[in-house]
Amino acid sequence: MTTELARRIAITIGALLVFLLGRRIPVTGFWTSNGALPPSAVARLSVFSLGLIPYLSAAILVRLLSLVWTRLGAIERSGERGRARISRYTLLLTLLFTSFQGYGIATAIQRIPEVAPDSGAWFVLSTAASMVGGVFFLIWLSEQITRHGIGNGLALILSVAMIPDLPSELAAILDLVRRGAVSGDLVLGHAALWIAMVVLIVVVESARRNVPVQFCERRIADRVLPSRAAILPIKINSAGYLVPVTVGPWLIYLPLAFAGLIFDADTPWLNAAYVYLHYGQPAHLIVGSLAVFLLAIVYTAFVIDPDHTADSLTQQGGVIPGVPGGEATAEYLDRVVSSTTLFGAAYLTVISLTPEVFLAYGNALGYKMGGGAALIVVCTILDLQTQVRELSLTNPGGVRR
Repeated sequence: MTTELARRIAITIGALLVFLLGRRIPVTGFWTSNGALPPSAVARLSVFSLGLIPYLSAAILVRLLSLVWTRLGAIERSGERGRARISRYTLLLTLLFTSFQGYGIATAIQRIPEVAPDSGAWFVLSTAASMVGGVFFLIWLSEQITRHGIGNGLALILSVAMIPDLPSELAAILDLVRRGAVSGDLVLGHAALWIAMVVLIVVVESARRNVPVQFCERRIADRVLPSRAAILPIKINSAGYLVPVTVGPWLIYLPLAFAGLIFDADTPWLNAAYVYLHYGQPAHLIVGSLAVFLLAIVYTAFVIDPDHTADSLTQQGGVIPGVPGGEATAEYLDRVVSSTTLFGAAYLTVISLTPEVFLAYGNALGYKMGGGAALIVVCTILDLQTQVRELSLTNPGGVRR
C-alpha cells in the first residue's frame, strides 16, 4: 500500500465517522431523553436526516433545465466559470428544497408534545435551520471525500447511511426462522433473489458497447501521429446508479408535499393519495417504475451527446468503419445510445423495484434495504476497487508503475 493510498483511506474513514456521529445528533429542540421515540426514529430526525437527496434532486433539475433552456445550457458549456455558476444555481435550489422539507418536518414534530415540549415559531425555525445546515455540511463533506479521499463522496455517504441497520435486521430474521414464525424457504428465496441481483448489477455495470474507431495519420507540429485503431466504449447503463434510483422515488412525493402546504392535512383525497402511494402498494410500483425509467432516459440524454461525440471524432481524425463522418456518425451513435439507454433504463427499473414486489404480495421480510440501495452499495464498492487499484499502481509522483 502506497503512502498516498493510506492517506486517502484515512481521510475517507474519518469523514464517514463524522457522518455517523452526526446521525446521532438530534435536531434543535428535539427531546430524546424521555424515550418517546426509538433510536431508529432519533436517527431519522437528526441534523443529517434530510441526507443528500435534496442536493441530487436540485442537480438533476438544473441539468434538465439546461437541456430545454438554451441560455442555461450555454452557461454550462462556457467553461470553468460557467460550471461554477451552475454549481451556485444548484446550491440555491438545494437551499429551497431543504428549507421546504425542513419546515414541513418541523411543523409535524411540534404537534407531538412528548418530543417537542417547547414548540412554537422559534422551534420550527431552529429545527428547519439545523436540517438545512446538516445538508450543506454533508455536501461539503462529500466533496472532501471525493477530492482528498477515495471513491465518490456522495455515493459513499449514501451507502453508509443504508448499511448500519442491516446486521440487526438480519439477526431478527434469523431469530424468526428459529422460532418458526417465518418459513425457511421464504428466507432462501429472498437470499437467492439478492444474490442474483448483485450478480446482475456487477455484470451490467461492467458491460460496454464497444464502437470501433479508426484514426487516420495526422501531423501535429513536427510530429506525425500514425494511423491506429481504437474503440469508443458506451456503457450499457450510461445514466449511472445515483440519480435515477434516488431522485426518481423522491419525485413521487414532492407534489404531495407541496399539496400538504396548500391544503389541510386532513384533506380526504390527500390522505388517500399517501395511502395509495405508500411503499409496497401497487400504485407505488407503477408510478415508481415510470419515474425511474423516464428519469434514466432523460438523464442519459444529458450524459451522452452523440452530436458532440461525432464532432470530437471528426476533429481528431477518427471515423467509424462503414459510417460516413459528420451527421451520419452522429445518427449512428444516437441509434447505439438509444438501444443501450432502453436496456439500461429497464435494468434500473427492475433492480430498484424488484424487492418491493415481495411486499406488494405479502411475502416481505423485516429489512428496509431496497433494490436502489443495493445498487448504490454494490456500485460504490466497485468504484472503490477500481480507484484502489489505480492508486496502488501509481507512484507518489503520479506516474503509473
